[in-house]
Amino acid sequence: MNYNSTRNNNTVVSASQAIAQGISEEGGLFVPQSLPRYTMDDIKAMSETDYKGRAKKIFRDFLGDFTEQEIDESVEAAYTAEKFGSENPAPISYIESGSTKMSVLELWHGPTCAFKDMALQILPHLLTKSVKKTYSGKEAVILVATSGDTGKAALEGFKDVDGTKIMVFYPVNGVSPMQKRQMATQKGNNVSVAAIEGNFDDAQTGVKKIFTNTEIKAKLAENNMLFSSANSINWGRLLPQVVYYFSAYCDMLKEGKITLGDKINVVVPTGNFGNILASFYAMNMGLPINKFICASNANNVLTDFIRTGTYDKQRTFFTTISPSMDILVSSNLERLLYHLTDGNAEKVAQWMKELSETGKYTVDEEVKAKLQKLFYGGFCDDENTQKTIREMYREENYLCDTHTAVAVNVYQQYVADTNDTTPAVIASTASPYKFAKSVLEAVSDAALPEDEFAMVDALSAATKTPVPAPLASLKDAEVRFGFTCKVDEMPQTVLNSLSIG
Repeated sequence: MNYNSTRNNNTVVSASQAIAQGISEEGGLFVPQSLPRYTMDDIKAMSETDYKGRAKKIFRDFLGDFTEQEIDESVEAAYTAEKFGSENPAPISYIESGSTKMSVLELWHGPTCAFKDMALQILPHLLTKSVKKTYSGKEAVILVATSGDTGKAALEGFKDVDGTKIMVFYPVNGVSPMQKRQMATQKGNNVSVAAIEGNFDDAQTGVKKIFTNTEIKAKLAENNMLFSSANSINWGRLLPQVVYYFSAYCDMLKEGKITLGDKINVVVPTGNFGNILASFYAMNMGLPINKFICASNANNVLTDFIRTGTYDKQRTFFTTISPSMDILVSSNLERLLYHLTDGNAEKVAQWMKELSETGKYTVDEEVKAKLQKLFYGGFCDDENTQKTIREMYREENYLCDTHTAVAVNVYQQYVADTNDTTPAVIASTASPYKFAKSVLEAVSDAALPEDEFAMVDALSAATKTPVPAPLASLKDAEVRFGFTCKVDEMPQTVLNSLSIG
């Protein structure tokens, strides 16, 4: 299988080149030229194996220039019980409230307690193999913009991986205290972290500009290096996320929650659009999905886009208690537009140009109709996020984080609007302990402690739930990174970190 660029169909690359390069030369994202199609018999067979078996099957169908051994090695190394707490890295908690049934897909049992681990524990294996195939002898420089979870998960995945260096940028006031501490205390000889004076969109735009900066790329080439990405703009980040939607369906089959062929709804708290896009790919591969429910926080640019067909980033930016969704430019939406236009790269490139130059674009009526048939968009502000956390805990005895609560709230809106009781899979994207202050405020009326780790302990005491070991260990960890730069200083910061400035 080969891959095209969303902005130029004449760009054709192999799987390993797409993963190693991360983004196409003209700034487009790589998409598969075709998708494998799975029958109900194929899905039934997948349900009879474990998560690793399901991952191997899907990777083999997309990574055409990887050997079976390379895929097996990567999967076996990534999804271990030691890293995820069990042989199933993505378990489901089933919640039934009246006629509403929710299957909460817990994607946060990995080493950084966020869903990004599901992809970023395997990406280093795929990337290093890809670089060897396509750019033999070069060192990969991984640049990451993060709204909180991707940064730590990427740092943890790539720490001390031979042939790589990784640098993460995050908005200085746009991540939770726990997320910031996770990054600031990161171990590894090949890692670097910097805060920026700006929001996530500033960080993401800055990284994209560095990727396409010919002068910087030339400096890297002189030093036998090349850029790559660990954000979900990299196909090697997105593909592993397809797996857990198939796996969830298979687990629901085994648990008797659905019958083979039954449709499900998918509900995803959405920022950069990668997680929900993975479920869109799964549907187009044969997974029976009825509706994609796209849940936003107060930064509801996606809700407005789904409802109107106009994407307008020119709006007030809100810093919320669900910071991983504080995004106004959803990069992976470009891939969806490519598929909804049947691969019209020129049209997609024009819309992206309009977004860059004017801050907005409007899709045509045909694309809008396709979008609205597949997607439902809703949003939830901070007040209702905390209300949902409180209700989920007190009524369902289920403790969820601020992002999962947004998804639950928007799903409740969807059911109220449509009366659709199709079984719903809700993507739970982070441990509640990553956002201890907001969760504790929601479930307890006691006065808040001042210290972040005291809040973690108080949340554990109030809810009688254990603190995840990776977060508990941060309390005494050494702070290594505290540097902050301006957005226009990002390129020089990268060169300095590589000692080639």
